[in-house]
Amino acid sequence: MAELNPCMHNGQLYNNNDPELFRAQMECRALIHQYNQMDPRDTERQQAVFSHIFAEVGEHCYFEPPFNANWGCFTHLGKYVYANFNLTLVDDTHIYLGDHVMIGPNVTICTATHPIHPGLRRQAAQYNKPVHIGNNVWIGAGSTILPGVTIGENSVIGAGSLVNQDIPANVVAYGTPCRVVRPIQPEDLETYDHGKAIDFSQWEME
Repeated sequence: MAELNPCMHNGQLYNNNDPELFRAQMECRALIHQYNQMDPRDTERQQAVFSHIFAEVGEHCYFEPPFNANWGCFTHLGKYVYANFNLTLVDDTHIYLGDHVMIGPNVTICTATHPIHPGLRRQAAQYNKPVHIGNNVWIGAGSTILPGVTIGENSVIGAGSLVNQDIPANVVAYGTPCRVVRPIQPEDLETYDHGKAIDFSQWEME
């Protein structure tokens, strides 16, 4: 798909109203439509379709249907990636989701954007910037990740955040715009829900 227009992946302006792009995109979206309409009990067939939607799919990945993507084939999944209902991937260029990424419901991850110049927007001018989300990141419900953002490993993005800049590893961040509130601290690795002790005897820890 990438050969159709290299500008999709190099940050240059291009016309997203190209008929060739549209035809290729509809082939990708047909697979997404098929996945979203499947009987959830038919897990083997569902996973077979799921694995053909994306550029890469690690083991034990699952998205609750429905989800939507502009393409699907430009999104890369590590291992154990989970997304709750109504994920939207505006993946006109590459989105990279690391291992054990958790995504809450109603999250949007965008790579596509447009120039401010109204004359160019009337001509369907667009440019794209990739998004990188590191291992073990948790993105809370209703958050939006904007083009070009990188989120470092282990970080938590609070519900309803608008992430318009890079977020470093090992922090808790939230807000509109999203900002780092604090680092992940030793007590976060020993307690949950405002100080309740974690009983590690119930869990297999790496």
